[in-house]
Amino acid sequence: MNRNILLALAGGLVVGGLIGYFIGASSGSGSSTVVAAAVPAATAAPAMPGGMPGAAPGMTPPGAMPPSAVQQQNIAGLERATLQDPKNRAAWVELGNAYFDSNQAQKAVTAYAKALALQGDDPNVLTDQGVMFRELGQFDKAVANFQKAQKLDPKHLQSLFNLGIVYANDLHKLPEAQAAWNRIITLAPDSQQAGQARQALAQLKTGTPR
Repeated sequence: MNRNILLALAGGLVVGGLIGYFIGASSGSGSSTVVAAAVPAATAAPAMPGGMPGAAPGMTPPGAMPPSAVQQQNIAGLERATLQDPKNRAAWVELGNAYFDSNQAQKAVTAYAKALALQGDDPNVLTDQGVMFRELGQFDKAVANFQKAQKLDPKHLQSLFNLGIVYANDLHKLPEAQAAWNRIITLAPDSQQAGQARQALAQLKTGTPR
């Protein structure tokens, strides 16, 4: 299964009556990946990428499968490629994606950093790294990544939606989250992300954020 399909299968997750989606950019294709990430109520544990509630930041979500033999082989090949050619940006991006898919957040952050050092103006890589920062509980760094992606491409919907998720779910800054999601609806009212933004906004009104 490719990365987009695997993460999209997580679907929606309801925690404490509120629902959201965390979206990672597919760095190679520009399409989006959707990872369930609930906006929590007062007693709800945060949901981590993969749709698993209660995982501590930086921990593999409960029930997550260890890397398959194919994933391990792919990672080993990409690690060799980056060792042989440290300036191979495409290999660093793919290695970051491979770590992302196998729930190795810190390694993904490091690989994406290598790619960004070679080319720092890629909103998709910034967004994927931001998702991994969030997985590690480094919420300010996640916000900084999504904001930088927005400066590079103000119409980059994935980073804008993720900005709202971190504001609402992790930093509990609801006005900022609402502003991000309303901007998506203004920019692309017929998009998938706009539909998700409307749903998140509606459920913020009925939930009790902590």
